[in-house]
Parts: sequence; structure tokens; C-alpha cells
Amino acid sequence: MLKIDAHTHILPPKMPNWTFKFGYGDFIWLKEKKGERTADMMKGNDFFRTIEENCWDPQVRLKEYEQFNTQVQVVCTVPVMFSYWAKPQDTLELSRFLNDHIAELQYKYPKNYVGLGTIPMQDTDLAIKELERLKHELKMPGIQIGSNVNDLNLSDPRFYPIFEAANALDMAIMIHPWEMMGFSSMEKYWLPWLVGMPAETSRAIASLIFSGVLEKLPNLRFMFSHSGGSFIPTIGRLEHGFNCRPDLVAIDNKVNPREYLGKFWVDCITHDIDALKYIVDKVGSEKVCLGTDYPFPLGDLEMGKFIEESDMSLLDIENIMNKSTIDWLKLDKNKFL
Repeated sequence: MLKIDAHTHILPPKMPNWTFKFGYGDFIWLKEKKGERTADMMKGNDFFRTIEENCWDPQVRLKEYEQFNTQVQVVCTVPVMFSYWAKPQDTLELSRFLNDHIAELQYKYPKNYVGLGTIPMQDTDLAIKELERLKHELKMPGIQIGSNVNDLNLSDPRFYPIFEAANALDMAIMIHPWEMMGFSSMEKYWLPWLVGMPAETSRAIASLIFSGVLEKLPNLRFMFSHSGGSFIPTIGRLEHGFNCRPDLVAIDNKVNPREYLGKFWVDCITHDIDALKYIVDKVGSEKVCLGTDYPFPLGDLEMGKFIEESDMSLLDIENIMNKSTIDWLKLDKNKFL
């Protein structure tokens, strides 16, 4: 069975010291370790984390994916690279650098890699400019953006023209949690990643629904990572709030949020087959993509093994393993066979 991993991250093997280049800020860059298969991600001049070669080496990645019979990876940058806080022109330059690397990978390995770009969301005009380049020059099917932009919800009117442009260009959008709300007040126990990430994704979905973006742009293909975070499991509470306090919730969109289940995609990263079955019951397996968050340890690094070994129907498994991602990104399945 063809398997397409719709949610993976990659970095270029070499990057400039962006902080030195631009003269300010805590930009992420890579500090090589000669003779080693690891590199240090630096945040400005400070150590951030160590990554292994599977974060940048396409051949190593392919070998690791072979172990789980997974042929195709949808690759996008690591969210910490978004740099929405920086001067827009600098974020554009950084975005172009990252996008060119992913486009080259997609060109060299057409059967194995599909790219999603990144754009400077803090500047509407520059974001649309890079979105157009991604479509027309780099031939990418979509982009990855964060769950918020400098703590602004995606419902903020300044982002709507970007969504309109993506819709007109027929570009898909993956939304990934980052800059988790409440980060500084719950750093202990890794809570930003365990609790904050699901909440961030729900924040993004709710913002796009309640603001009317999904209603106004019904053909814009969103995929929300980490199985939509806490949105789908708390849909009853969201619906109840919509019904009991429409004066607070239904001020920009009169459509019940439950009506949008099945109108966007999510990935399968639940780490729990019962939770995944619940997600499938609510949105349909045709809206659930295989996703791993590879190569990071919080992801599903067995490439959907818990799904393949379950009692889910063959139709549901095939939808998750390839068909949902093909539909989300409008890919040609024959290209990978």
C-alpha cells in the first residue's frame, strides 16, 4: 500500500548565522559538528537543541522510512524557523532560503518528497508575493503556517487576504502549533508541548470557524496537524458555547461549529487508536492523513504502525495512508508508483 507521510520537518544542511547576517534577534541557525552526525541548533548565540542527520539528510531519511514501508514524505520547515517576529523583509529572505532548499529536494526526488513552503505572515503583501512564487516558480502544492502570528489569532483581518490568495492559487495550508499560549507559566514537565500544543491547534481552528474564514472560503484546503489538537474532542463544549452564548461566540459566523467537521483535514497523530477512531468517526477517514512529525521524538516514528495493526477497516487505513493526503494536496498518485 502506498504510504504518504503528510507531516514531516526538514532543515537545510547548512545555514547562515542569521543573527550575525541581520544584526539582531534570536534567529535559529545550525552550528556544524565536524565529523559527527549531529548539529546544534543555535538561537542567536545560545544553544537551542541538538538534531541528528535525519533532520537534513534526504538519503538517511529515505532509509529510515523504508523500515516502515513509507515511500513519500511531505516536508516543511521546523516551526521555530517561521520568524514572524522579525523584520518582514528579513523573514522573507529566510523563507526564500528555506523554500528553495525544499523545492530542490522535491525536484531531485520527485517520487519521495513533496514540499510545503513558509511565508512571512506578519506582512500581508510579502506573504502573498512569496505564496505566488511558491506556486508558479517552485511548484509547491501548499504552505505551512503557525497557529498564531505574534500572538494574533488567524481570525485577524490582516491575514484574510493571504487566505484569499491561497484559495485563488489553489494552495493547501497546513497549520502547525507554535509559540504556545501560556508557555512561560507552565514550562515545567514539558507542558507547553503536552498541553499547549493541542490547545494552540484548537485555537487556530476555532478562530478560522468563528471568524467566518472557512465559511467564506469553503474550497480552501486546511489541514490541522496533531489530529486537530483538542478541537474535535471538545466539539460538544464549543457547540454548547455557540448555542448558549451566541452574543459572544456567533458574532461573525452564524453557522454551528459542528457543521465544519469533515470540511477540513487533520493528521493521525494521536498515539492512541481509540482516540483516532473517535476522530475518524467525527470527520471521516477521508479527512485524516498519515502524519508523524518526523524526525522529532514526540511524533509517531513508527509511521502509522499502530493503525496498520489495528482492527480499522482496509478502506479507512488506505484513506489515512494515502488517499486523504492526495486529496488535500491534489497530488497525482501515479507519480509515486
